[in-house]
Amino acid sequence: MSTTIRPEITPSIQPKVTRRQLSESWRRRLPLLPALLIMILLTQVPFVMSIYYSLTDWKVVPPEPRNYIGLDNYNNLLHNHFFGDAVVVSLKLTVFGVLGAIILGTGFALLLDRKFFGQGLVRTLLITPFLLMPVVVGLIWKNQMFHGLYGVLNWLIEKLGGTPVDFVSRHPTTSIIIVLIWQWTPFMMLIMLAGLQSQPADVLEAAKVDGATPFAIFRQLTLSHLRPYMELGILLGTIYLIQVYDQIAVMTGGGPGSTNVPYFVFQRSIGGGWDFGKASAYSIVVVVASIVIATVALRVLSRLLKGEEIA
Repeated sequence: MSTTIRPEITPSIQPKVTRRQLSESWRRRLPLLPALLIMILLTQVPFVMSIYYSLTDWKVVPPEPRNYIGLDNYNNLLHNHFFGDAVVVSLKLTVFGVLGAIILGTGFALLLDRKFFGQGLVRTLLITPFLLMPVVVGLIWKNQMFHGLYGVLNWLIEKLGGTPVDFVSRHPTTSIIIVLIWQWTPFMMLIMLAGLQSQPADVLEAAKVDGATPFAIFRQLTLSHLRPYMELGILLGTIYLIQVYDQIAVMTGGGPGSTNVPYFVFQRSIGGGWDFGKASAYSIVVVVASIVIATVALRVLSRLLKGEEIA
């Protein structure tokens, strides 16, 4: 006679949350609720209203009734070649501005990562351009550096026997890129300098003892160590430079070859008949693109904080 042994069934023991614990949990979170509500009112409600406005035909000057038109504004955006030109200008300003700033910032960081007399003063002077207001930076470069009659660059060109060039009129995109590189190089320099100063000194000393040249140390050790910091600088620089507006407004006023997406949105809203319907649709597209970039940046930041190697 065979006996079957039943396996003992152990009931899963789950901790019961008492009403007192729930009340204590909500009591701790209660002070945060006003801040959460204010954040929702200031960010999410305007965003939802912008989505609604993007589905309407609404012009304020002259006053017209607001009519629901569905996705027509987004459809017009896809067939607007001026918007395509603005996207190309935004890509040029962002790509060349970030790459130029990261290259120069790395070079200055390498120069500052050593002891010399007046190191603190030099570092402060190099950081100064990043602390200036964008409007001030645009005015300085337009009136004192790029000016066709009394600009510093044209003065140097005349001294070298060349012909003065009206940089802002003839090369608007290049002029704005130079200004962006000049202003954002200190930001990249600070990130790269932090990476250089976090490099293990014993590893560098061991490489020198083994007979490695300075260039080999930089290429095989320093550059790989700086890779996460470079990616961080590129991502943060991209998030900010894709929203450039002040320098364009001050230097070129959105002339041919210098209108990026944010300035294009301004022209189609306040500067172009107060067409809030189209401007809202264009802004939604820019916001979605910025959210994608910000999400990537946050992931990289979290991986850096965890000390993981970025593939």
